[in-house]
Amino acid sequence: MPGPSIPPAAGGRRAEIAVRLAAVRDRIAAACAAAVRDPGDVTLIGITKTFPASDVRLLYDLGVTDVGENRDQEAAPKAAQCADLAPGLTWHFVGQLQTNKSASVASYAGVVHSVDRVRLVRALGRDARRAGRVITCLVQASLDGDPARGGALAADVPVIARALAAEEGLVLGGVMAMAPLGAAPAAAFAPLPGIAAVVREIRPEARIVSAGMSGDLEDAIAAGATHVRVGTALLGGRPPVR
Repeated sequence: MPGPSIPPAAGGRRAEIAVRLAAVRDRIAAACAAAVRDPGDVTLIGITKTFPASDVRLLYDLGVTDVGENRDQEAAPKAAQCADLAPGLTWHFVGQLQTNKSASVASYAGVVHSVDRVRLVRALGRDARRAGRVITCLVQASLDGDPARGGALAADVPVIARALAAEEGLVLGGVMAMAPLGAAPAAAFAPLPGIAAVVREIRPEARIVSAGMSGDLEDAIAAGATHVRVGTALLGGRPPVR
């Protein structure tokens, strides 16, 4: 659903994003064809970190209704600036989340991808209820066991999934994963279908598989990704974080 009209000064940037968006959608379509999947089953999440709220509006105007951020201190004000696009725009929180930020994130995020411990489940549930909201949550599974990148070990995934399924104010939506740095994406994503199946045993409707970014979305789609998180390929090289 298109958003409000974009000022003429944004026309050059809009054209740039439109070209990039078409290329990303072509990549998704080709990957789905190779995997014998329907491109309509793959949701594109535009990762807008370090980009201004005006780019969020341009994406929305071009039909991208899911956007993601990984830092609350950037996401919260950006979501506030784009509040008039609700409820057509869904904010996805995709970064590591500390419990002291859960109240803020619960105020705007429709989907939290990075739930990797039961303590965070409890905090998000509490804050979702206080905000009068229902938030879809994904269990972030670690594919390499590196704690610096977040994610639950395979043995902990069902524990977290059950906690999410039982927490009022939260909905267990599925799983999220990132390919380890330097790893071959196809091999890295190989465990993902099995992890997703474990979560679906707990809640059959939890069919979201969030995986794949600008450099590896094809391998993620081949492994069953239903949501791909694309930033650089969609918006260009990121300006430095200030």
